[in-house]
Amino acid sequence: MPDYQAPLRDLRFVMDEMLDYPAHYARLPGGEEATPDVVSAILEEGARFAREVLLPLNQSGDQQGCLLEGGEVKAPKGFKEAYQQYVEGGWPSLAADPVHGGQGLPHSLAMVLNEMVCSTNLAWGMYPGLSHGAADALRHHGTDEQQATYLTKLVEGVWTGTMCLTEPHCGTDLGLIKTRAVPTADGAYEITGTKIFISAGEHDLAENIVHLVLAKLPDAPEGSKGISLFVVPKFLPDAEGNPGERNGVACGSLEHKMGIHGNATCVMNFDAARGFLVGPPNKGLACMFTMMNAARLGVGIQGLGLTEASFQNALAYARDRLQMRALSGPQAPEKPADPIIVHPDVRRMLLTQKAFAEGGRMLVLYTAQLLDIVEHGQDAAERERAETLLGLLTPIVKAFLTEVGFEATNEGVQVFGGHGFIQEWGMEQLVRDARITRLYEGTTGIQALDLLGRKVLMSQGESLKVFTKEIHKFCKAEEGNAELAEFVAPLAKLNAEWGELTMGIGMKAMNDREEVGAASVDYLMYSGYVTLGYLFARAAKQAREALAAGGEEAAFYEAKVKTARFYFQRLLPRTLAHARMIQAGAEPLMALTSEEFGLGFEI
Repeated sequence: MPDYQAPLRDLRFVMDEMLDYPAHYARLPGGEEATPDVVSAILEEGARFAREVLLPLNQSGDQQGCLLEGGEVKAPKGFKEAYQQYVEGGWPSLAADPVHGGQGLPHSLAMVLNEMVCSTNLAWGMYPGLSHGAADALRHHGTDEQQATYLTKLVEGVWTGTMCLTEPHCGTDLGLIKTRAVPTADGAYEITGTKIFISAGEHDLAENIVHLVLAKLPDAPEGSKGISLFVVPKFLPDAEGNPGERNGVACGSLEHKMGIHGNATCVMNFDAARGFLVGPPNKGLACMFTMMNAARLGVGIQGLGLTEASFQNALAYARDRLQMRALSGPQAPEKPADPIIVHPDVRRMLLTQKAFAEGGRMLVLYTAQLLDIVEHGQDAAERERAETLLGLLTPIVKAFLTEVGFEATNEGVQVFGGHGFIQEWGMEQLVRDARITRLYEGTTGIQALDLLGRKVLMSQGESLKVFTKEIHKFCKAEEGNAELAEFVAPLAKLNAEWGELTMGIGMKAMNDREEVGAASVDYLMYSGYVTLGYLFARAAKQAREALAAGGEEAAFYEAKVKTARFYFQRLLPRTLAHARMIQAGAEPLMALTSEEFGLGFEI
């Protein structure tokens, strides 16, 4: 069975030393409760829960899967008991508003816990995962009555939430949905339709499930402008707010999937189910975006968590597995062969995993800090800036961290060699689980269009400038620092090129809109690599300062500088290829006709 140790030292480096979370928390209303002692206790207890409770259920949950009997779903053995411990520990309410029964701690702390959950049992983590987004949607858009009925239960974790968007004939293009909502005499609605790919749509972990469902009213306009949002509980709450009559919603089947077998991915049938309008009519997509944005950040954290899990186990194996001798001569002459960690190509794979784990963690915690400011910041200008940066970085967090997460888990299998392909080691499960992260909550291509089309070009590049100015300011401040020259000089060059590439795409798109789609994925990946480059440069600066100050942890800081150097010399150059492909434009992609695609075989 794979093992896991929460990377607490690295978390504290990023939170306390690099991003100064203690000062950040002190500025937030309610953040004064997040003292260093409290934060440390939360991190350590979260690490214990993840390793001792969730990790032992990961492989067994994958092998057992979920069982559908008579419309009821049973999660794998031990999942329900683990969820009860999760609720009893107060974890669902960690960052929720005290008005609704929450503890009022910063969102960033909950995001740190989420990484640990994703590293140890992604499938289990998806059961409570969407409840936070459902609660946020109701907090922002629900009526007082809806909040009183559902919000506290979701915050406590005794009820869980889902997000019901996709239908058999439409995925991303939600304007095509067919689910209908017919008004009833008492102000409610009858919801009828079928939704697919609904994570945790039916299960036995909680006493009730609150579905947030997109549907169309009888007089709705065509397309996405005619979508409304409804809250549809599995059991209709009675007068005391407890689960009462069973609603007209049921799991029709469970999807047979490549991975995340321990989570119930459901086909949900709504048969005149009683639902209640959330937000204004025909504005459901805007209301659902509150939930979707939270989910996108959550999926990025899934990519990070799986990267960390794969790296830790690949590293342990590489230190132990004996194969051949080092090319430079025996490194362990007392043994019949050297451990494979001495071989350069194994080191390449391990360092790629390590760099993506540490870089991804910096990106998530940087973004989490922005989310804290957006939700609780007192200064309007600071909130506006944070919201702009959060909007820019969210598709990067989601898509870049899941793309490199899939790469990292594949490298983990490769380190194990043939043993990585065998189920008992658990490495192939990480690959299977990671594959979905590039798909759900919007594929990489959709995130790329959001980044380049919506966030950057529609703002005339202003949102990007907010971030590139921050990077430029850092580079200017450190351009005379000889110890950081290896990081600052290439970063400054790429930061300038980022703006030039953006302008080039924008100019081409004025004549051909296809240029945006042709460039978008390479643009997102380029953006991700430069963003991690900026964060690694900051990490190297912090590590250099710690080394200069002396202390007992020189090895940790030296390793941080060396990892940053590997990233800059072996991973950041990938931007050269992405830039070249961006500049190639749409013509090579669009030149082939549909018929020409199939020449050479019969369809």
